[in-house]
Amino acid sequence: MNVILLFPGQGSQKQGMGKELATAFPAARDTFQQVDDALGFALSTLCFEGPPEELTLTKNAQPALFAHGAAAWAATRDILANRIVAAAGHSLGEVTAHHAAGSLTLDAGALLVRKRGEIMYDIGSERPGTMAAVLGKLSTPIEDICEQASREAGLVVPANYNTDEQVVVSGEVAGVERAMELAKAAGAKRALRLAVSGAFHSPLMEPVELAFSGAIRTTEFSDPEFPVYSNVTAEPCTSAADARTLLLRQLTSPVRWSEEVRAMAAAYPDALYVELGPGNVLCGLVSRIVAGARTIAVGAPADVDKLAEALG
Repeated sequence: MNVILLFPGQGSQKQGMGKELATAFPAARDTFQQVDDALGFALSTLCFEGPPEELTLTKNAQPALFAHGAAAWAATRDILANRIVAAAGHSLGEVTAHHAAGSLTLDAGALLVRKRGEIMYDIGSERPGTMAAVLGKLSTPIEDICEQASREAGLVVPANYNTDEQVVVSGEVAGVERAMELAKAAGAKRALRLAVSGAFHSPLMEPVELAFSGAIRTTEFSDPEFPVYSNVTAEPCTSAADARTLLLRQLTSPVRWSEEVRAMAAAYPDALYVELGPGNVLCGLVSRIVAGARTIAVGAPADVDKLAEALG
């Protein structure tokens, strides 16, 4: 059975993440310890015990999600051996996907996502912006809605194409609020602000891209052992050079998740999608995008047992 790995992005973090996994699997425990050592502080304690308000900060949430995803991968690597045909991650999760594919060592990946989170946190504080989820079918394309809102109130762009009926917009606060109004007028079932510290995946993140370029340039990458599909292009990335470029471009580009999932489904129509990390957000999105898709989320010991059963 072919397997596609999925790694969640910011928003999936939660207090207690990875604790049971680290208790049950020495490989997972060692992963958290190695990340702690690389970062120079007890990120594992923050993951396992909180407090939630500290864990949710962008500079902490991103390495926490990386650590949990890497720990789940360490606990399942032997089970999944020789079955993996591709991987993908939502925003931050794409870095974790590259670690699983061998593009990044655990230490290098941990340091990279910590730097990514710190820069995004700082820039978000200096240049306030926000994001909003728009749910439901629209009578007007979201791109047109964002263009109108940008003219009338402030810069706003589509940031995440999650499913055909779930898009996230990002930009200046006034622009996002105007886009929410226009989306509701165009038939959106709901339009709600997200609890984020900045206008991620928008032009407001250009200072982040500039600041992060140095970290990307000095981090050692290897060619991935299996394709990692890109949020930017929705196509497979197979080289270290492309990984660097695409992870940098991702900061100011929309996440083309629905297009990415369809591309993977077309290439590997019978694959099992395995989400590694806290929650099952990506499994839910895949099920909405690909009818009949088989998915399983692995974030705790019982999930590892279910995965082993599913693979026979």
